[in-house]
Amino acid sequence: PCSAANGLNVYCFPYTISTYEFPLLSKEGDIIIGGAFSIHTQIAKPLLSFTDPPQRLICSRIHLREFRFVQTMIFAIEQINNSTSLLPNISIGYKIFDSCSTTVSSARAVMALMNGQERTLGKNCSSKSSVHAIIGTSDSSSTIAMLQTSGVFQIPVISHFATCACLSNRREYSSFFRTIPSDYHQSRALAKLVKHFGWTWVGTVRSDNDYGNNGMATFIKAAGQEGVCIEYSEAISRTYPQSQAARVVRVIRNGSARVLVAFLAQVEMDMLLEEAMKQNLTGVQWVGSESWITAGHLATKRHSGILIGSLGFTIRKSKIPGLREFLLQVNPSQTPQNSLLREFWETTFGCSFQSSLDGQSQSRQCSGSERLDDVDNTFTDVSELRISNNVYKAVYAVAHAMHNMLKCSHHGEKQNQSCIWRDKFEPVQVLKNLQRVNFTLHSGERVYFDDYGDPAAMYDLMNWQRSPTGETVFVTVGMRVYTLLFIILLYMLSVVILQRPQSVCSESCIPGFRQAVIKGKPVCCFSCIACAAGEISNTSDSSECSRCSLEYWSNEDRSLCVAKVVEFLSFEETMGTLLTALSLFGASLTLVVSIVFFRFRDTPLIRASNSELSFLLLFSLTLCFLCSLTFIGRPSDWSCMLRHTAFGITFVLCISCVLGKTIVVLMAFRATLPGSNVMKWFGPAQRRLSVLAFTLIQVVICILWLTVNPPFPFKNMEHYKEKIILECALGSPIWFWAVLGYIGLLAMLCFILAFLARKLPDNFNEAKFITFSMLIFCAVWITFIPAYVSSPGKFTVAVEIFAILASSYGLLFCIFVPKCFIIVLKPELNTKKHLMGKTHSSSQTSDVTNKIKNKQKKKNNYHKQ
Repeated sequence: PCSAANGLNVYCFPYTISTYEFPLLSKEGDIIIGGAFSIHTQIAKPLLSFTDPPQRLICSRIHLREFRFVQTMIFAIEQINNSTSLLPNISIGYKIFDSCSTTVSSARAVMALMNGQERTLGKNCSSKSSVHAIIGTSDSSSTIAMLQTSGVFQIPVISHFATCACLSNRREYSSFFRTIPSDYHQSRALAKLVKHFGWTWVGTVRSDNDYGNNGMATFIKAAGQEGVCIEYSEAISRTYPQSQAARVVRVIRNGSARVLVAFLAQVEMDMLLEEAMKQNLTGVQWVGSESWITAGHLATKRHSGILIGSLGFTIRKSKIPGLREFLLQVNPSQTPQNSLLREFWETTFGCSFQSSLDGQSQSRQCSGSERLDDVDNTFTDVSELRISNNVYKAVYAVAHAMHNMLKCSHHGEKQNQSCIWRDKFEPVQVLKNLQRVNFTLHSGERVYFDDYGDPAAMYDLMNWQRSPTGETVFVTVGMRVYTLLFIILLYMLSVVILQRPQSVCSESCIPGFRQAVIKGKPVCCFSCIACAAGEISNTSDSSECSRCSLEYWSNEDRSLCVAKVVEFLSFEETMGTLLTALSLFGASLTLVVSIVFFRFRDTPLIRASNSELSFLLLFSLTLCFLCSLTFIGRPSDWSCMLRHTAFGITFVLCISCVLGKTIVVLMAFRATLPGSNVMKWFGPAQRRLSVLAFTLIQVVICILWLTVNPPFPFKNMEHYKEKIILECALGSPIWFWAVLGYIGLLAMLCFILAFLARKLPDNFNEAKFITFSMLIFCAVWITFIPAYVSSPGKFTVAVEIFAILASSYGLLFCIFVPKCFIIVLKPELNTKKHLMGKTHSSSQTSDVTNKIKNKQKKKNNYHKQ
């Protein structure tokens, strides 16, 4: 090796050891991108001698699809050069070499790309590679050969077609990237595909190289995990004699497996297919890899009898606007001295630019004016741009990496861009920027590389079908997408495949059915009977159905026991949401009333209605509204104990306050009589004590309930067989009804007292409003009892919540809304004179007062007598 000034070593080989091919296509630029493509498919191996220098390798038989890859690379470069947003003022050049589909040519091509075309002994190597990145090659083995040389110098190689999973090894191939997914994903997808159709006995054939061997090894391992057995596994190579292909076809014919998984490169597929036609191989279902499953030259009537119905995964296709027009402009006149363009032209039009010495040529003379528009071949066909799109993405990936590395930036609103050009930069910098590349093409496709240099794995599932005109067409019938988080495998029901032979007395019983022996017939003849509800059979041809466990139920297909639906009143469902909203609205409305009462607490109306009990009643009503929320949601030990006790205590507190207000009204009236001293026996202290005493009784009842036999969550499986009702068991129904009975007793007592005081004279008699509120309260809870007993499941809880909310709203509206109406909208009525009846009704009040005085005088005279 030659030592460079900057410490970068580049291998130099004298002319006597090895010669370098000149690039078939090249163009100068600030940035040079190298290309290595299998432009030719045959190579003449020269005789090697220890005494003579090695002869140049001669490649032949141009590959039109690979030549389209070459032109796609040039098209992408020209497109970038004409762009004002990507690498502005920086020109990209290229050097494209022919790898001839061999490792030897690939190694020579990468050496030429790295060192240039020096052929003179003693000439020093340049201090840096002549290219900044290399795109290629089209097969895994050639790519590995390139990486063994370029990887030493950290020159990035981006392959568009090398799919070997071994290349994802970052320890060995740290400078490798690719725009095609690894075969690791495809091989596993093929195993799942075979399993999906129930093909558990298959044969395999592979290319005897890194691509085929690694891909098939992954498939065999994945197939074993799926329960698929391999009958035979054969290998062929383009370097093998034809007799080897003939032997492989004989193995396929003699095998019993009718499904053949072919992990072959196109050249090996051509060899195998030719021999299969010679031996008239039919009745085989082909499952292919991405290398040949969309090969247009195989989809001919000549091969359709063998390959029709083939299935396989392939790279997703895309569209490259402007590419077809660019391809049609290719002409030898562009570079007259370029032999590759002349060879392409001669192959495409079946002509020759050279004439024989005697004037008689075997083929017609090429004029150069022939039109590619009139040709329909692999080169001009852009309907299935799959690998070409990978080449396109590879070029743009290099351009974006360079764009980021050269510090290209925007200046001003007009987006004038510039790049800070650095004559020298390390290849490691290119690698780091390629690893961070993340951009989106004009087609909307996102391009990035993972930690292993691989793109996101996305495949199309292809099926070879016959069109109405008799032609073979490729139909996309599904897709498989791999990401770090999930795997999706989709098969459309319209997949057309070869009919698999069947020879059975009865059709197989699918899961959900069991076999029932038909009397008088062999055991192979049976009828399929569906499993009963609650029973399943999860395998084909099951002899009996098994019953699901208590908390499980059979699905609609009777093929799987699924957990029963657990039903309870949740916050998410419509009923739960509505009740929650009503509860929160009621609590909020109560708080608003409390604020109004607090704001006007010194007004005669508030003072006359016993403000202390009013605020306590508003507080208890807020708790009543909020306690209904404990009934919603999944029942638990705490929620079951809390919901009923909280409900009982808050409602007793509420009714106690109302009862206190009712007694105050009665006592206040008696206190107006001359000589009455009753109010001293029911002052503020006595009111608080009465409320506390009434509430304490309910607290004691609840404590005894929780101590003796508290409520608990219960799974009710008796009411519905197919679902579980999650509810709160009462524990002891006696204590539950004791809680309700005590509330009802206080409510009836309050109602009676309020009813007696409803006609007492006053412009604002609170007793009449308490009467209405207690009437609503009692009516709600009387109707609650039959509804509660008869409602099933979560509706039982809904009925109880409705009763709580209805009674709470009744108390709130009947007692407090009239007062709020006067306070807010009729403040002129909120006066002491009006409350005492000394305004417009003063005469009426005077009459009542006189009657009271006369009655008192008569009473005094009676006692005197």
